[in-house]
Amino acid sequence: MPPEQTTVLIQRYLDRIAGDAPAETLVRELLAQSVQRLHRVCSNLLHRRYPRLAKPPMYVQTEDLLSAVVARLMHALRRVRPGNVRQFFAMANQHMRWELNELARRLDEQPPAELMGDTSVAAPVSSSGLSINSRRMLAAIDSLPEDEREVFGLVRIQGLSHAEAGEILGVCTKTVQRRIHRSTLFLTKALDDLRPPDPM
Repeated sequence: MPPEQTTVLIQRYLDRIAGDAPAETLVRELLAQSVQRLHRVCSNLLHRRYPRLAKPPMYVQTEDLLSAVVARLMHALRRVRPGNVRQFFAMANQHMRWELNELARRLDEQPPAELMGDTSVAAPVSSSGLSINSRRMLAAIDSLPEDEREVFGLVRIQGLSHAEAGEILGVCTKTVQRRIHRSTLFLTKALDDLRPPDPM
């Protein structure tokens, strides 16, 4: 199904859920309609931002994350009614991050593995594996204005196209491009000292 039709269908379900219709069945149908897009966002977020979770000892697969996120959304949508597609995917994205952060916390809390044939113990590895500069970059992204941060996350981090990001946010492709441009300028200025020196 084309992304435009999916967006329209999701909005219809959100409108019906906001009304007086019995919500439980509608919520299940809503999640069924959006599952392909949720799968893509789960995969991008897992492999781009939390790659260690997909490796031993966690072996998290996209389908595992998707199942957990759908369960979280089933529960959340009993209490919260997103008004539009943008709000729905913002909620889904937040629950993906919460789930991944919880898995990362569990990984960090696991006892370090003992080395074979040696009494020494391997040092624990951070689930993120991020350097100081990487953490600075993430902090700079988090400090972007909300509109720019939202677009930057969808396009540059999660790998969505400008058109896909525009559909989720309810804006045109040109607006997405402008926000990406502004966020790039902001980050370039904030992280200027990390640029490699010009070759002589």
